[in-house]
Amino acid sequence: MSNPSKPVRPAGAPSALEVLVRDKRFRGADGVLVHAIDEIAFDVPAGSFTTLIGPSGCGKTTTLRIILGLDDDFAGHIRLPEKEGRTAVVFQEPRLLPWRTAEDNVRLALPDAMESENLDDLFAIVGLSEMRNRYPSELSLGLARRVALARAFAIKPSLLLLDEPFVSLDEMTATRLRQLLVTVWSARRTTALMVTHNLREAVQLSDRIVFLTERPARIRGVEVIDRDRSARDADWRERTVRDLDRRYSGVL
Repeated sequence: MSNPSKPVRPAGAPSALEVLVRDKRFRGADGVLVHAIDEIAFDVPAGSFTTLIGPSGCGKTTTLRIILGLDDDFAGHIRLPEKEGRTAVVFQEPRLLPWRTAEDNVRLALPDAMESENLDDLFAIVGLSEMRNRYPSELSLGLARRVALARAFAIKPSLLLLDEPFVSLDEMTATRLRQLLVTVWSARRTTALMVTHNLREAVQLSDRIVFLTERPARIRGVEVIDRDRSARDADWRERTVRDLDRRYSGVL
């Protein structure tokens, strides 16, 4: 029976990422059985940016691995936005091949059908037009992270997963890269899910924030951020962070 409260998606339109993980367990390095996830269920609406936030070890990265299909030993199901769509991942480290230029590192991710893709606009958006022929050893960590972002967006993914992409950066560099991510994502809109410990980062970037409990993880709450990103100035962000920290104590 259809749900009359749920809008009907037109044929051919992109769908949401749907995540349901129940009772995920694994054995740690010491052989002890770890109960990582009790039950988490959430959607990432098509073309939106959702952030998963929670304490260390609560199962955020485990959830990303399950979505990527790297871990299928769980109860539940994952429904990707497009069955045949491409998924891009931005890791905590840029993971660039040192013997290849910035552009070569980006092009390595392209499928055969896109190998001659013109990347001029993409490199311009990420501010790397003058760095295309530089090697990773010639780039700062901030610039290397830009290359990693360009590599992810170059394949025109239907799903973008980000695993703490700005960790270990100083706050000034991280703030610039967050704004860069918004710029690139707005220009090449895709369904995005990011994992972070940083509530300020989540408030700056997200349409929705999914809060997780400590391990074994459950959904603590979901907050919709409906303010236009251009209006999310520093004062508004700090007020919102304080409000969320009051309601989700211990998240900061």
